[in-house]
Amino acid sequence: MKYPTDLTENQCQYIKKALNLKDRKRKHPLILIWNALMYLIKTDCQWRMLPKNFPKWQL
Repeated sequence: MKYPTDLTENQCQYIKKALNLKDRKRKHPLILIWNALMYLIKTDCQWRMLPKNFPKWQL
């Protein structure tokens, strides 16, 4: 599902470059984690109330 808070691939690449994040094997794509964080910030929802299409809140 697409949300208005979702980052584009270009925005995600910019963040990775700005934070000097190296590519490595991850269980969940970094863009999915960033999108979950952006959703939380924008909607002010609780961690445990994240929609199911995001990784589990324990991450």
